[in-house]
Amino acid sequence: MSAPKTLAIIIGAGPTSGAGVARVLARDGGMAVALLARNQSNLEKLRDDLRKSVQGGVFHSFPSDTSPSSLSKTFKDISQHPELKDLKLRLAIFHVKHSSKEPFMQTSPESYGESLQVYAVGAFAFAQEAMKMMYAQNGGETTLADTKGEKKGTIIFTGTLGALRTNPEFAAYGSGRASARSIAQAIAKEHSKNGIHCAHAIANGGITDEDNEDTRNGKKMSAEAVGKTYLYLGQQEPALWTHELDLRPAQEKF
Repeated sequence: MSAPKTLAIIIGAGPTSGAGVARVLARDGGMAVALLARNQSNLEKLRDDLRKSVQGGVFHSFPSDTSPSSLSKTFKDISQHPELKDLKLRLAIFHVKHSSKEPFMQTSPESYGESLQVYAVGAFAFAQEAMKMMYAQNGGETTLADTKGEKKGTIIFTGTLGALRTNPEFAAYGSGRASARSIAQAIAKEHSKNGIHCAHAIANGGITDEDNEDTRNGKKMSAEAVGKTYLYLGQQEPALWTHELDLRPAQEKF
């Protein structure tokens, strides 16, 4: 495997969907992958497992939560990492799993606000940091017309159906998911002209990092199938950009 020429950053990198996405980006996309998650020991195990599964793949772990201060430090660390600092960021994926279920009248305003801080503000801060890096690496906030159609990078938010509708006891959860979708739309409408591609993916159904009967028969999504979809988004040219997807296995009811 040749040395990577570009960089992908995934926050919320876990052993299932995050692992499959990272593997595809490195193996099929030729990208170095920066893995972000809160639990350092789990993150390091994931990094080591990925290095074993993709010969010559470049994976590095950066423990981080979704707070703006943590993300700011982490992106700085990535930009200064000896093996990553000369690579352009081409794909930034907000893949955080955050759930909150509580009866509405038992949810305090403080609890509601904390949930939004973790997920919605985290999504906002992650996107800002990614865009700062993309712009810094590509001559600033120039337009596609200025650069003859040169794309600067792609930002993807992995969401759920909660971004479109919510259910009883999921007020905080639905608010956070809807906020991330709105952030994606705002970025797309404001920064597409500058070569920043932003997409929101609604993932509905179970995901497994296996090739088994459930994935072959369409009962579950495979993590690598999600990764291939995200790689495709990252490779889209300005002539046609996808801004929202509805991802589900063939047998998922809707």
